[in-house]
Amino acid sequence: METSLYEPVKAFLEAAGYSVKGEIGGCDLVGIIEGEAPLLVVCELKMSFNLELVLQAVDRASLADEIWIAARISAKGRGREADPRFRNLCRRLGVGMLGIAESGHVSVIVSAAAPLPRLNAKRRTRLVREHRNRFGDPVKGGSTRTPIMTAYRQRALLCAEGLSRGLSRPRDMKAFAPDAGRILLDNVYGWFERTGKGTYALGAEGARALERWPQDALFPSEKPAPDSSE
Repeated sequence: METSLYEPVKAFLEAAGYSVKGEIGGCDLVGIIEGEAPLLVVCELKMSFNLELVLQAVDRASLADEIWIAARISAKGRGREADPRFRNLCRRLGVGMLGIAESGHVSVIVSAAAPLPRLNAKRRTRLVREHRNRFGDPVKGGSTRTPIMTAYRQRALLCAEGLSRGLSRPRDMKAFAPDAGRILLDNVYGWFERTGKGTYALGAEGARALERWPQDALFPSEKPAPDSSE
């Protein structure tokens, strides 16, 4: 599975100075070096190099400063990474190639050095915002058929955790979920139950969500004191 390639590539990019997180905006891996103008890299993963992987890279070309594709290197040396035509195609597109050995070693086959098309500022901003707003790195890149742990879902889970611990008003949760009021009101996942004007309780679906995704590690160690002012 592609997720088996995520950790080696993540470690490789982190060694280059990037903060790396998986499955953001449909991209397997997004890395950022913070600065006045953040340096953004996107990498797509497949078990082997193929045309579909290149097409994914082309689709991401307007998002980032660098686009990479990464795949397992063929044990017999007969994979696309050995085909000079495939390497030259990536080189002309400005797409870097990373080869992952069975041992997990990552090597640069083609550098992402060529100029890329003009950036799509809106999509790029969305990637950067989602990367910054996520707590930790909750999803391995290459994951499929499973709900993606977005920053919004994380904040909704923190609200659910707050309700499970006796909080009931959005204003009591703003320390860890600034948009708690909107999250509880919209109730996108069906986790919350309105119990009165501006008060909520955790529903059965929310309790099941907390069983699946425990929030003890992210929830503030000291519970904020409920605001009793009216």
